[in-house]
Amino acid sequence: MSSFRIFDIAGSAMSAQSARLNTVASNLANADAVAGNPDEVYKARLPVFKTLVEPGSQDSAGVQVLGIVESGKAPEKRYEPGHPLADAEGYVYAPNVNVVEEMVNMISASRSYQSSVDVMNTAKELAMRTLTLGK
Repeated sequence: MSSFRIFDIAGSAMSAQSARLNTVASNLANADAVAGNPDEVYKARLPVFKTLVEPGSQDSAGVQVLGIVESGKAPEKRYEPGHPLADAEGYVYAPNVNVVEEMVNMISASRSYQSSVDVMNTAKELAMRTLTLGK
């Protein structure tokens, strides 16, 4: 593996964690939205990752974001007959977003992103020191 491949790997990890942070932000922004129909309510979004493998070996070569999927969990059904969006039976439907889980995901993604930044900075510093060895 090339010494500079570390930048590609760390960059792909940063990209993946950025996608994760974006989905968390979207989920948190819509956590309090309600609808009068369970099909219209916001559904939590989750990123799907895939490990990239170095061709011809078993070595990991980064991570790829395959896409963003909606959670399959059912929305929360609340009895609020006075709500303007309530259905004929008096129910509104809240998103299947767990704010505590989303905050944990946000902290984890943020720390993973920072770790990848640290890896890139360390690799850059080592490359710069290698270049100055001949002086």
